[in-house]
Amino acid sequence: MLASILAIVGNIPYLRDVIKGKVKPHPYTWFIWTIVSCVVFFGQVAKGAGIGAIPTAVSEIFTVLIFLFSLKYGFKNPPKRDKYFLVIALIGLIPWIITKDPTLSVIIVVSIDLIAFIPTLYKTYRHPSSETQFLYGTNVVRHSLILGVLSSYNIATMLHSIVMIITNSIMVMFIRRRSD
Repeated sequence: MLASILAIVGNIPYLRDVIKGKVKPHPYTWFIWTIVSCVVFFGQVAKGAGIGAIPTAVSEIFTVLIFLFSLKYGFKNPPKRDKYFLVIALIGLIPWIITKDPTLSVIIVVSIDLIAFIPTLYKTYRHPSSETQFLYGTNVVRHSLILGVLSSYNIATMLHSIVMIITNSIMVMFIRRRSD
């Protein structure tokens, strides 16, 4: 329950900051995250995550909203290389569509998630003020809590949270650079 609340508490201010123009989410990244979170949620449910899947569902609602708002308020004119990451991430969905295996699907989409994160990591490293650390910090805590309440521990239920703890921690470090 606390992890779901953190998903709400972390995402509402971020969404507000997007609308106000304080942060500039990368639309490619948020588009892929929308797909990934959906696949991870259904993979977690299929492999017995139990209540540990609820925060993923709550977060998915905000991921969709942030993606939609990123189209209007987000990072504009992404470099050409970012389009390559988008294409690679989308191509990565093909094995998932073919296999329909929850564990393999989660492994594939988490790999896609990492690829999709690269443009945002690069943008944030170069422009740390284009993001706020609150969302990414709450994501670290939320995914740590999720790992503690899973009904079943396996690759399909754990991998996404482990990767999110690492990548969101890196985002926090990049954002904090602006104050150094």
